[in-house]
Amino acid sequence: MPRRTRHHALFDRLRTPRKLPGFLKAASVCALIAGLLSPLAQATPAVAATASNDYCGGQCSDILPPGENGNATLAQILLNQVFGTEPDHAEDQLGTYNSLATGYSTLTDAKINTFFNDSSFGVASDQVASTEKPAGRSDVSIVRDKKTGVPHITGTTRYGTEFGAGYAAAEDRLWLMDVFRHVGRGQLTTFAGGAASNQGLEQEFYRNAPYSEADLQAQIDNAVANNGTRGQQALADANAYLDGINSYIDASDSGRYFPGEYVLTGHKDSITNAGTIDHFKITDLVALASVIGALFGSGGGGEVNNAISLLAAQEKYGVTEGTKVWESFRERNDPEAVLTVHNGESFPYGTKPDNPQGEALPDSGSVTTEPLVYNATGTGADQSATAAAETATKTALSSARRGMSNALVVSGKYTASGHPIAVFGPQTGYFAPQLLMLQEIQGPGISARGASFAGLSMYVELGRGQDYAWSATTSGQDIIDSYAVELCQDDYHYIFHGTCTAMDEVEQTNSWKPTTADGTAAGSYTMKVWKTKYGPVEYRATVGGKKVAYTTLRSSYMHEADSIIGFQMLNDPDYVKSPQTFQSAVQHINYTFNWFYADSTHTAYYNSGNNPVRASGVDAEFPVWGQAAYEWQNWNPATNTADYTPAAQHPQSIDQDYYVSWNNKQALNYTTASWGDGSVHRGNLLNDRVKKLVAAGGVTRSSLVKAMADASLTDLRAEDVLPDLLKVINSSTVTDSTAAAAVTKLQTWLTAGGKRTETSAGSKTYANADAIRILDAWWPLLVKAEFQPGLGGDLYTAFTNNLYVDETPSAAHGPTGAHAGSSFQYGWWSYVDKDIRSVLGQTVSGPLAEQYCGGGSLSACRDILISTLKTAAGTSASTVYPGDSLCSAGDQWCADSIVQRTLGGIKHYNISWQNRPTFQQVVEFTSHR
Repeated sequence: MPRRTRHHALFDRLRTPRKLPGFLKAASVCALIAGLLSPLAQATPAVAATASNDYCGGQCSDILPPGENGNATLAQILLNQVFGTEPDHAEDQLGTYNSLATGYSTLTDAKINTFFNDSSFGVASDQVASTEKPAGRSDVSIVRDKKTGVPHITGTTRYGTEFGAGYAAAEDRLWLMDVFRHVGRGQLTTFAGGAASNQGLEQEFYRNAPYSEADLQAQIDNAVANNGTRGQQALADANAYLDGINSYIDASDSGRYFPGEYVLTGHKDSITNAGTIDHFKITDLVALASVIGALFGSGGGGEVNNAISLLAAQEKYGVTEGTKVWESFRERNDPEAVLTVHNGESFPYGTKPDNPQGEALPDSGSVTTEPLVYNATGTGADQSATAAAETATKTALSSARRGMSNALVVSGKYTASGHPIAVFGPQTGYFAPQLLMLQEIQGPGISARGASFAGLSMYVELGRGQDYAWSATTSGQDIIDSYAVELCQDDYHYIFHGTCTAMDEVEQTNSWKPTTADGTAAGSYTMKVWKTKYGPVEYRATVGGKKVAYTTLRSSYMHEADSIIGFQMLNDPDYVKSPQTFQSAVQHINYTFNWFYADSTHTAYYNSGNNPVRASGVDAEFPVWGQAAYEWQNWNPATNTADYTPAAQHPQSIDQDYYVSWNNKQALNYTTASWGDGSVHRGNLLNDRVKKLVAAGGVTRSSLVKAMADASLTDLRAEDVLPDLLKVINSSTVTDSTAAAAVTKLQTWLTAGGKRTETSAGSKTYANADAIRILDAWWPLLVKAEFQPGLGGDLYTAFTNNLYVDETPSAAHGPTGAHAGSSFQYGWWSYVDKDIRSVLGQTVSGPLAEQYCGGGSLSACRDILISTLKTAAGTSASTVYPGDSLCSAGDQWCADSIVQRTLGGIKHYNISWQNRPTFQQVVEFTSHR
């Protein structure tokens, strides 16, 4: 059947979910549903697609919750809202995904597809649910399987293949695609409603990429012009893809099976069908790409915050010692950090210069954030909107705090079969509908199955080809720099190459009114960005008494469209035939990603991104003067192009014994923009387990999945920091009964593995729940008591602005918010680990510059830990887990649980916490072309 769409006050943003509004009465809903359940066009039974050129031997699997179908008609939305019924294939991968948390311990290779889907090419004849000839075309068919409803697109012409890809994308994600093209243009509130979360979302991305329509078109023109035949093919593919999307829009509009959100947001009338669904155009694809690139593939930023904390350190300790303290917390090249390339090879990037040049550190207390919102009226100016704006600004200005996904790849030398095995995928959060969608595309020059971001699925972006598979994790190396431009004439002119130059004013005015989907009262505002040659203005300050504006320049700015060439290559079986050609393909992707590859014989890794070659002496950690001497080498402000580090200087490897990545440090001497790449990182959870498997040999798909699943349930603090904390406490007999009882509970939990897991499947109660509560309450208390006395309040606060103290599963302050799964990426665990080990007298490589816990005294440190532990033990569950719109106060399991955040009209149940990829593959190819 034609695919459908979903609803809800979108609308709850990418971060903090809320309950669905109770805006409909059951009786009226039933009456309305009865009128809406008109016959829909039926797809016809089909002959199965031929599974040709599949070299995986039935040993490739994948999973993407909650389900492939991300469209729902108005009737389906209303049924879901009132009765909880789900459209076909909207939720059929959620339970499968969830069950691994309690089922992995008995996993065997034969049971893998109990927890994953078979991702072999084609569909078995007895598993074909339907086929379509979109728009009656004879050169493409879309076959959907019975189990998951995934589209298998087969074309006999390139145009037809891409037309089918666009048609299938619109069938499965039209509403979501429409939402994000408006996010990319900063127009979400006008389109979907003025909820504070919507305001925050559009503000975050508009500040980051304030593109005009001309800017979006220029990206396309440049990408095509600079890439020869492949550029022309990409343009043709994109246009065919758009034709498919728009064909579905027309068909669903005339057939009245378009997504119901269009009615609920006031764009269509459910009775007369009045209103329009705008066709997609090619600049919409760039707007979509700019959102995805900003979310997952643009490392850097934070230079002004770095400067503020450096100045605080220097004020506390003096310039020399303060700089030493700052560097020890920054950990830009920590010798104890877990590495993806662990064979000793060095790839220097972003290293500290011996004699920094051009630094433009702000005068103390002078930094102010550049306003974004002007002329706000109504709900555009209320308190919740202001808070959303502040959050959006903070998030947009520090992309270094983003980054998810993991990968485990083992060389065939250490597997039972002799073939490499990979378990990998991106952590892109959990949404309904999901940001990613599954598909298989087979056509001239294209042969792949996997996941793609909705609206950008002309190619598979993460998945498998005929005899190879690939995936990515966010890498986060610094491709964003901050420049201090000296002001002249007024606050909106600056000196550029000796000339007083006017800033460009870019603005977007939005207004909204209440709808059924979003009852937020009417409001409006204008978002305004001042752009310079060095990028948008983010802060204002003084430097040595001179008024300056701090700007942000990233190498991918105005170049989000360029990466299409690399994805095209990954889908081309005539291009990717080896690890070397795989590395060549991903070199064409300018997003900051770690790329992983496996075929039947080889494994490979490559770190992508346009890493700018900085001027000699420039320290990328801090803002520099906007002057020619400190610009990127051969930088052209008209095109935002420059010299980039050559491919050979990017971390890379072929056939290393194993690779792990969980957004950890890539290689020796390769500095990432985010703080926290130290002795304890969640990457250690993978590395320790895979290293043991490889040492034992005989690795299988199931054993590697078990390693991933075990890590996904483990509390990083418990496994890697708690043992030494308990050593300090137990250095003398614990006589206080409250502390002693807490220590016993923590030790029992630690002995059991330090996992946050249910007592049994579906119990919604953690084993060792009290120990988990104690550690959750204790961690922020002990960190503050350990470090604040030595650092002082100002420096401690500045450092916590650089790096969150904690990121538990229930934490709402992290980059993905609460109920998002991804956890333990950012926190002070490395600092605590190094400091406690130092106090214990253990050897510490790359220690902190000072000893902080108890001023270095073991007994004083012990007193601090016991005092804070007693406070934590007495802290109630309702205080530790205060509750939100989804969970009652004190409900520990619910506080941790994963929620599919509603971006449309269909809601789903929450599932038990797992710290694992959203889309995940398990692959072991048995042969090669």
